[in-house]
Amino acid sequence: MSLKSSLGAWCLLVMISASQAQEVQFHAWGGSVQVNQYIQWLSKQASQELGISVNHVKLADTSDAVSRVLAEKAAGNTRQGSVDLIWLNGENFAAMKQHGLLHKGWVSGLTHFKLTNPAQNPGMTMDFGVPTDEQEAPWGKAALVFYYNQAHINQPPHTATELLDFARQHPGRFTYPLPVDYLGSSFLKYIAITQAGPWQSLLYAPVTDEARDKITERLFAYLDQLHPYLWHQGQQFKRQASGLQQLFSDHQTLLSFTFTAAEVPAAVSRYDLPASTRTYAMQDGSLSNVHFVAIAFNSAHKAQAIKLVNFMLSVPAQAYKQRADIWGDETVLDVSLLSGEQQALFVPITAAPSALPAGAYHKMLAEPHASWTEALKAAWFDRYQRHH
Repeated sequence: MSLKSSLGAWCLLVMISASQAQEVQFHAWGGSVQVNQYIQWLSKQASQELGISVNHVKLADTSDAVSRVLAEKAAGNTRQGSVDLIWLNGENFAAMKQHGLLHKGWVSGLTHFKLTNPAQNPGMTMDFGVPTDEQEAPWGKAALVFYYNQAHINQPPHTATELLDFARQHPGRFTYPLPVDYLGSSFLKYIAITQAGPWQSLLYAPVTDEARDKITERLFAYLDQLHPYLWHQGQQFKRQASGLQQLFSDHQTLLSFTFTAAEVPAAVSRYDLPASTRTYAMQDGSLSNVHFVAIAFNSAHKAQAIKLVNFMLSVPAQAYKQRADIWGDETVLDVSLLSGEQQALFVPITAAPSALPAGAYHKMLAEPHASWTEALKAAWFDRYQRHH
């Protein structure tokens, strides 16, 4: 090899190394077209404004990334981890915090974090009942909403009790996913909360055997009545949320639900759902949560990841994410703290007939303590597993 070609190869290696040094490995669920496209936009903006490239590592299950970080810690990899930034739910956050897998003490230093008004908004520093302790930063908010086909349904159910009546009147035209899917476990939580009566407060503390028995007694009393009237008489369940939307699209079900309200008008615009689809919130409450991003304890790019998260909390990034035609994910910023010009960025441009109307939420139901997700899931399979 000539001196000239050797020098060229060396320069190329330096360029590749420099590029990799600025590349943040962002592990995030990849099951939504809208979310994936937003992260592509985020990557482009970060490259232009921060000189940081973002590699979206698409996950089918966030626990895969959690397991990877845990394995790296066990192998003694404390500085060159493969996971930099991770989008996680409360259950996985609780697990990573418990095992010391997260970078600590970085959130209050973010310039834009103060715009979430954490002193007046506890949801910015609590995740499924677990204090975040500056180990993750809020990114967005979501709530469980229902949608129905207006061409066939004049009056959809507005409470869990009415949902049971609806199922009896329209046998086989409603279902929910297996609780291995987040939407399936979210449905169980919604029913558990609304049916808990005097035991509701038990859901907001770590689960105990006694508390589990009290909660599941009422939950299963409801589900035992509902299952015979579900799609396939409750003998079969879809494994994923996407299967739920497909059943509605095929007119097999008349009523369905999602944790991302903006998915409905987006699906209608793609002709994946009927134009007569309408979205609404239950009157007895909407299960809601704040979702967060965290940095792995052994990330090789902590400084770049922190800069990226600060940008993710900026007004332009949050306003763009909230647009119904982009993702429709509600901002975590306290809009009242923003200037008039900034507030205008969060005003919807137009509202499609299938979109959730402004002010549609009646009551927000906080997520139960993180320990309840696995407890309800395990109890459900113990009772109904003979069918699955």
